[in-house]
Amino acid sequence: MRAALKVFLAEGYARAGVDAIAAEAGVSKRTIYDYYGGKERLFLSAVAETRAGMEQTFDDLLRRTIDEIDDADDIEAALVAFGQAFATEVSRSSERAAVLRLMIAEIRHFPALLDGQPTRDALADRLRDLDKRGLLAVPDPAEAAEFLGMLVTGPVQNRSWYGAVAVEPAEIERLVRSGVRIFLAAYRAT
Repeated sequence: MRAALKVFLAEGYARAGVDAIAAEAGVSKRTIYDYYGGKERLFLSAVAETRAGMEQTFDDLLRRTIDEIDDADDIEAALVAFGQAFATEVSRSSERAAVLRLMIAEIRHFPALLDGQPTRDALADRLRDLDKRGLLAVPDPAEAAEFLGMLVTGPVQNRSWYGAVAVEPAEIERLVRSGVRIFLAAYRAT
């Protein structure tokens, strides 16, 4: 999988050859066909495995930040901590940025890449819980999760050119704080 991902990221799907992937992995071409049936399934598997790792990291982040909210006084600090960690990861992970660019390039040919939004759904679950506890007013948790994600990562992604240019930690914090303030202006329980 790692070898396939490396070749797909370097060459794109169309130019990546099974021969190159086999050579990178140190296996025979036949082995790849025996396990995956072909380049398409290998590609989808490599992207899915990479996304699963990113989703686990995201879930761990949610547990360390948003799941720790006890009362209304904790919300802003927890959302800022979440946003800073998430935005920093998004802006500094060259693999994440490369996988995102690859998915964007190939989405027309592989619409299955759009199936599911596990990170949005995991965040929506947390926001739904905060709504039920009366700590936020979130009529549509999936939409609110999407907005929060965009507010804390969008400006950082734009300034980092999707991970190509470093953004200073102080700038990330400033941008995230602004995004959280906007989010809370819309969703804070009254």
